[in-house]
Amino acid sequence: MDRRSLIKNAGIAGVLATGIAPAVHAQAAVRWRLASSFPKSLDTIFGSAETFARTVKALSGGRFEVSVHPAGELMPAFGVVDALQNGTLEMAQTAPYYFTGKDPIFAFGCAIPFGLTARQMDSWMEHGNGRKLMDAFYAKFNMKSFSAGNTGTQMGGWYRKEIKTVADLKGLKMRLGGGLFGESMAKLGVVAQNMPAGDVYSALEKGTLDAAEFVGPHDDEKLGFSKVAPFYYYPGWWEGGAELEFFVNSKAYEALSAENKAIVDAATAVAARDMTAKYDALNPVALKRLVGSKVQLKPFSKEILDAGYKAAMEVFAEHEAKSADFKKIHQDLRAFQRDQLLWARFSEYRFDSYMTGVKL
Repeated sequence: MDRRSLIKNAGIAGVLATGIAPAVHAQAAVRWRLASSFPKSLDTIFGSAETFARTVKALSGGRFEVSVHPAGELMPAFGVVDALQNGTLEMAQTAPYYFTGKDPIFAFGCAIPFGLTARQMDSWMEHGNGRKLMDAFYAKFNMKSFSAGNTGTQMGGWYRKEIKTVADLKGLKMRLGGGLFGESMAKLGVVAQNMPAGDVYSALEKGTLDAAEFVGPHDDEKLGFSKVAPFYYYPGWWEGGAELEFFVNSKAYEALSAENKAIVDAATAVAARDMTAKYDALNPVALKRLVGSKVQLKPFSKEILDAGYKAAMEVFAEHEAKSADFKKIHQDLRAFQRDQLLWARFSEYRFDSYMTGVKL
C-alpha cells in the first residue's frame, strides 16, 4: 500500500501508529520586518533587500514573508544595530562600517582602506576565516551576518574643487560612509562627516560639505551629485570592494525551522549575487552618461594614494595596539589578501591589463 492510500484508509491516528509520518508538514506562518539603511531610490542596494524578500516568499510558498522598509520609515538609517541588539527587529540591511563608533571592528565586515576587492572579500568571508571571525564579533550585538552583495571597487568621490595634491585635502569637509577611512582621511587633513546618502545633496548644494563619496556612477548619478560637485575622482582606495550585509537577530534566526533557516541562507545568496552583478552591468553605462554631461573625471595622483596608504597603515597600527581582537581580524585579512594579490598577478590583473589596452 502506498503512503497516500495508507493515510486515506487509516486516518492520521493509524498512520502515527505505523510510525510513518506524512510527507508534508504544515508550518506556522512567519512574518519578519527588514529595515534598510538605504533609501528606496537606490535600486541596487535597496533592491538587494527586495530581492531577498521576494525569494523568501517564493521558496516558502508564501508561508514566510519579510516586509522591507527603507531608511527612516521604520527607524533611522543608523538605528538598525540597536534595534537588532534589543530584539525589536528581526533583520536589517546595512553597511557595517556605519557602526565603527560602537567598535572599529565593524569595518572589517564591509571595507577598509586598501582592503579586499569584491571577489576577494567573498572568498575571505565564505572560504577563509572572515564570516567566522565577524559572526563571533557580531554575537556581542545579538546578531549574525549574511552578504547582501558587494559594490565592487568604488569611486573616489565628488569634489567642488580640483584635488591635485595632498595639500588640497586639508580642511576639506567631506561626507565619508564611515569606518577606518574617516580616520585615515583625517590624518590627511580632511574633516570627515558620516551622514545618510539622502542628506548629502543638500549639504553639497549649501556648501556645508565640500566633497562626498557614496558608491559609484549608477548610484551617484541617481543622487545627483554631479550637479553640485563637478570633479569626479577615482579610485576609492578606502573601498576596494564594499560588502553590504544582512544582519539577522540571533534569537529570531534560531527560532526558525530548519527549512526556514535554509530559505534565509539561500535567499541571501541570491540577493547578494544579483546586487553585485547589477552594479557591474549598470556602472559603465552611467559613467558614460556622466562623462557626456561634462563631469570632469580625474584619477587621484600617486602622491595622494601613497599618502592615503601611509595614513591608513598608521590607523591600523593604532587600533591593533588597543585591541587584540582588532589585531587578530586585521592580520587574518591581510594574510589572506597577500595570497590573493599573488594569484591576481598571474590571473585577473594581467588579463584585465591587456584587455583594457586592445580594441574590441
